[in-house]
Amino acid sequence: MTSCSSPAGCSGQGSTRVNDTQASKAARHPCYSISGHHRFARMHLAVAPACNLQCNYCNRKYDCSNESRPGVVSELLLPEQAVAKARQVAAAIPQLSVVGIAGPGDPLANIGRTFQTLELLRQQLPDLKLCLSTNGLMLPSVIDRLVDVGVDHVTVTLNALDPAIAEQIYAWLWFDGERYTGRSAAQLLIERQAEGIRKLTEKGILVKINSVLIPGINDQHLLAVSQQIKQWGAFLHNIMPLISRPEHGTVFGLNGQPEPEADQTAAIRQACGSSMPQMMHCQQCRADAIGMLGEDRNAAFPLSAVPVTPPAYLPIMHQRAQLHASIVSQGESEEADACLVAVASGDGQVIDRHFGHTDRFTLYSLSAAGVVQVGQRFTPRYCHSPQECEPQDAGQDMDALLALLADVQAVFCARIGLTPWKRLEAAGIEPQINGAWQPIEAVLLQWWQQRKAVTGEMTARGVA
Repeated sequence: MTSCSSPAGCSGQGSTRVNDTQASKAARHPCYSISGHHRFARMHLAVAPACNLQCNYCNRKYDCSNESRPGVVSELLLPEQAVAKARQVAAAIPQLSVVGIAGPGDPLANIGRTFQTLELLRQQLPDLKLCLSTNGLMLPSVIDRLVDVGVDHVTVTLNALDPAIAEQIYAWLWFDGERYTGRSAAQLLIERQAEGIRKLTEKGILVKINSVLIPGINDQHLLAVSQQIKQWGAFLHNIMPLISRPEHGTVFGLNGQPEPEADQTAAIRQACGSSMPQMMHCQQCRADAIGMLGEDRNAAFPLSAVPVTPPAYLPIMHQRAQLHASIVSQGESEEADACLVAVASGDGQVIDRHFGHTDRFTLYSLSAAGVVQVGQRFTPRYCHSPQECEPQDAGQDMDALLALLADVQAVFCARIGLTPWKRLEAAGIEPQINGAWQPIEAVLLQWWQQRKAVTGEMTARGVA
């Protein structure tokens, strides 16, 4: 699959590749998918005020409503406030697919607030994608925590690989209680970014690299950046033109650093497209943006309007799944013979997870459009260990699982115990293990065709 035909978008070059697993993961993320940004919405939660790196193009503002650029928010939120607001937005914007933390500082300079927010989101909104944006300084220290909480997209701002260039972009950084400046700060940052990006991609997390194009500083260097991040396994490169207006109060804005012309930005993206798929639709959003890209609805959701008692989430989640299925299947999921199914898989390729050991199911729409991934749902584990597969609270966990999966017709897994098998059947959900260790798409397609045949035969015989 070439980058031009992938959901990631492209620069017009045909030499870069995006595999099918990456494309499926990115398809519902509007910032990672050129087609997804027309169909799905995102939400940024402003829970991270502090930053451990001072960029010369950045001036954070925490109570600003009239500027549209990164680092700007109208209201800072506590983790509990952020999740309550996310629930409100999820009910109001059914196209919502992603909730991320992008500032106004750096999420990983606010590790406690960030992970508390992510953990609450995962518990209360189990179907939404989680992502964050970071300068990468603290990435190597938190990779496993990001994986455990289910973050599957991370954006790293990487502006240079050469410390002589990087020291012109950054004034200072804080690391392990010490302040670094100049070449030493630049060298430390680049080393930590490289380590973090490599570890993320090794864990299967999709990594987008943001690079701010700064004329006269890194404009001739970004091709080398693109070539290197490809080697590190990054998924997408987003080259963003510098914003340096004096009224924003940044160092570059005040010292007259010019912004790039549109044709310069286009030319550099084109050149870098020979190495990496290029993001062409970035809106350089605020750190509290809500809605479709290019349509920020944050002002419609002030903290004062968040309901004290949120509506029940499961009906909202199930309704959104139907809408998302309709979007990705181009309406075919609305036909009578279409359905949703859930799959327990570790790698997204084969059905390889035990029902009781998985903490997430991938949903697929089966219809005339084929087998199309709709999203994931994080669930409580039915088995807490190999020796304790039906603990005392297994009934409660199974109740929660059944509620989460109430809108699917079948669950596909490698193995399943007798008790959950019976509970699924009693709830009208078909347990399936015949496709264990086989490719997901082939198994689901065969099952759906057999199901259609049986349904058609029953209809022909007049059986309800």
